[in-house]
Amino acid sequence: MSFKKIGWFTSARDEAALELLKIVLNEIESGFLPIKISYIYSSRAPEESIWAQKIKEEAERKKIKLIYLSARSFLPELRKQNKEEWRIKYHRAILELLPEEVDFGILAGYMWITSTEFCNKLFLVNLHPALPGGPKGTWQEVIWQLISARACETGVMMHKVTPALDEGPPISFVRFSIRTKKFIPLWEETEKVLLKKHLSGLKKEIGENCRLFRKIREEGVKRELPLIIYTIKMLAEEREKNFPLDLTSKVENYLKVQKFE
Repeated sequence: MSFKKIGWFTSARDEAALELLKIVLNEIESGFLPIKISYIYSSRAPEESIWAQKIKEEAERKKIKLIYLSARSFLPELRKQNKEEWRIKYHRAILELLPEEVDFGILAGYMWITSTEFCNKLFLVNLHPALPGGPKGTWQEVIWQLISARACETGVMMHKVTPALDEGPPISFVRFSIRTKKFIPLWEETEKVLLKKHLSGLKKEIGENCRLFRKIREEGVKRELPLIIYTIKMLAEEREKNFPLDLTSKVENYLKVQKFE
């Protein structure tokens, strides 16, 4: 079996970034993922956070090349004055550091908007917490839009990174209902506030403590990991060409058995 070479891009922001990397490495070792991580890129230097340090240690254990260039320390004055010019220069500097060509790159908690040059030179895949054609923006913005629209379902997708933020062509997705028995009382509770105070009042008075908001987030987050793993496998094996691919059944099965099959 041929193995695809991939690049792994992270901002090493939290424990989730480390755990996702570990799970992918485990699935490579088990033979489930026919890939080789050629390098890990971090936008935080190891001394900048405990998680960046731990990712460095994991890379050393697995003998994977770690590359990093502190975004925080890179031309900070330019970043304040002209973010677009800074973005171009920062990502050009990253390109100069990358040691080899890869088949594709995964943005795994990479928190910086990429430059046009960067996403044109690399086939990059990112996660977005909505269905294809669904709300854009941060995960918080997506959830508020779902609540405002009284949506019946939502999902998570993986998409190709393009210069247009959150608008790259979708590669895969998982969908789930937000009108199940567990959701209905949360909608009723939220609707009472919406009728009196509208979305702005809900956000101001309850905010992210809204039980419906938290439940939507919870259901989305637990589907992110299996979607990422199955999408990497799909891209590595090149079995599917008709994108986007609906991976709902595979993801839901994983949630039942807690095993990639």
